[in-house]
Order: sequence, then structure tokens, then C-alpha cells
Amino acid sequence: MERFYAFIRKPLWRDSRLLLVLWLAVAVAGSLIKGLRGSYNNYLIFKGTFFHAIEGLTLFGPYPAEYADANHYGPLFGLLIAPFALMPDVVGITALMAVCTLALYLSVRSLPLDDGKKAFVLWFTLNELFTAVAMQQLNILVAAGIIFSFTLIERQRDFWAAFFIVLMTLVKLYGIVGLAFFLFSRHKGRFVLSMLSWGAVLFAAPMLISSPGYVVSQYAAWAADIASKNGDNLMSLYQNISLLGIIRKVSGGIYSDLWVIIPGLVLFAGPYLRLSAWRSLRFRLSMLASVLLFVVLFSTGSESSSYIIALTGAALWWTVTPTGHTPLNNALIIFAFVLTSLSPTDIFPRFVRENYILPYALKALPCALIWLKLTWEMWRCRYSDDGLSTNL
Repeated sequence: MERFYAFIRKPLWRDSRLLLVLWLAVAVAGSLIKGLRGSYNNYLIFKGTFFHAIEGLTLFGPYPAEYADANHYGPLFGLLIAPFALMPDVVGITALMAVCTLALYLSVRSLPLDDGKKAFVLWFTLNELFTAVAMQQLNILVAAGIIFSFTLIERQRDFWAAFFIVLMTLVKLYGIVGLAFFLFSRHKGRFVLSMLSWGAVLFAAPMLISSPGYVVSQYAAWAADIASKNGDNLMSLYQNISLLGIIRKVSGGIYSDLWVIIPGLVLFAGPYLRLSAWRSLRFRLSMLASVLLFVVLFSTGSESSSYIIALTGAALWWTVTPTGHTPLNNALIIFAFVLTSLSPTDIFPRFVRENYILPYALKALPCALIWLKLTWEMWRCRYSDDGLSTNL
């Protein structure tokens, strides 16, 4: 009876069970809508990586008889997708998206924040979750891996933090940003050894379904594919939806992205010099938010579905910002929800989407402004944990 009274006294909007059901419902509904319509090209690419590995075929070539586009995930992914690839397509899509969604939900729930702040992050990213599910994208899992790498280091479980960093890196290079939390580890030697151990194990893992020579050759092919894809992405309508993309598409300039990336890295890394701030959980959570935003804003491979990562970072920033919920901060988070999350929907006229938002990568604009504001805070503001309610 006491549990019942506790349940009804708790605001429904932040009830973890309701949110879990809602998130899984979005995963299942989004998967079934696409699956029953036969519109699941990305899943066919995922599925193909397993069967192509079994047959010893290249993982990165075109297979027009099977699907459009091509695979850009690492050789390890062929092994991870195996259980889903063996299922009927609609079941496989639904199961895969449910697993990815559950992983991101659990990663947010693992954050050292109170239930209200976790609930805000989950509600705020719900529409973006649907976008990622409908596109059958692994960015949901990438976001989860980055967050888990942070929370596991916070809990001094460096062995498993290293696992998530290596796993995500060998699937999609975005995962390497988990190394940004290395300096927060209290067991750096253990962390390095764990990285090396997991690196060896997970590098070799695809050999379970193929051969050593094949796996090594496919890692080399993956590196070449990434380099080639970067050039293709620069002016693509549906790629390079990032801060890099805004600058390039608005200016139309021909230049190296390093002119933007290097200053961005300086702005990103500078706050690490504030050693005394490391003691603040609010500061460390702000760094997590910065990582989630940075990895999308400074990648030419960012697409619409990548923003499940960036918007999670934006929502986290709003919950822990040391400047509080000022009119400016509130305006930025609302701007992010309207333009970033809702821009693919019919709330924006088709003319606006096709002539302004897509050609100029404007979906990235609110998150870019939030990252710049967050970066300014991390350089200049005093961090303390006063008023930061946590649930460890």
C-alpha cells in the first residue's frame, strides 16, 4: 500500500515506468510503420554486413540488387547484427530498434541526476528518438555508449567504460569521443589496460564468423571508405548537417574543414585546464553534454538522425547549466526543440524545409548556439554542485 501511495504522489510525467513504456512504444511503432511498408533500406544494409561477412565479400561495396547506398559501419558490426539478421525482417527491425532504444533509456537513467532531470532529458528527446527509429539508425546506440562510458567512469567501473568506448569506436568512429572522460578516471592505469584488452578482443571478434585475413582487410577497407565518404558528404543535402555544414553550405567556400575543426577543438579542450573545476559533478556533466554536441557538430557525416545524440546533450546542458534557467537559456532550448527536433516534420512548410533548412543545414544551428554557450560557461563560470540534486 505504501508503494501505491508513493506512486500516486509522484508526478506522472517523471515516472520511470511510464517513460520506459512510452520509449519502447515509440521504438516498436516507428519500426512497424517502416517495416510493414517495406521501407527499411538501412536495415537491409545492416543485415547485409552479416551475410557478406559470412560469404567473405567486401562489406563496403555497392550491392544494388540488395539495397541502395552502402555500408559505412566497421567489421565488428557484422557480428553484432547477426541475431537480428537471422530474424524475419520486420521482427529484426523491431527487435534491433527496441534494443537500441532500451540502451539509450537505461543510459539516461544511469546519469547521476534526480528523476525530474532524467525525465526532462527523456521527454525532450522523444520526438528525435522517433526520427532515428524511423530511419533505422544506430545513432541511438552510439548516444547510449557515450553516456555509459561517462557514468561507468563516475562509478569507478573503468573496465566496462573501456568496453563501451572500444565497442562504439569499432562500430562507428563517433564512439572514440568517450576518451574525453579519461581524465576524470581515478584509475587511469586500469583504464588504459582495459582499453588495450577490449581493443584486442573486439578487433578479433568478427573472426568468429569469418577469417583473420578477411577481418584485417576489411578494417583497411573501412578506413578507405571513411576517407572517401568524407569528401562525398561536404555539400550533400542530407549529410554534413553540422556546424561544419552550415559554414560550408552558407559560404559555398572551398577550404579545408581543419580551419573550423582546430579552433573548435581548442574551445572544446580548453576547460580541461580548469583543474579545480573537475571536482564538480556539474562541471563533469557539462563536459558530457559538450561531448554529445561536439561529436555531431564537427562531423561531416552528421545527418538528421544523428541529432538524437546532440539533442540529448542539449537537454543535459539545460538541466545542469551553472547559469540557471535564464530567459536566454530557456530560449535556446526551445529553439532547439522547434528547429532541430521538429524541422523534419510538417510543422514547417515543405517550401521552408526544402529551400532553407536542408540546403543550409539549419537543423544544426540551435545545437551550435547551445554548444557555444555551454563552452563559454565551461571557460568562464564558477562551478559548484549547490542545488544539483542527484540520484546515485
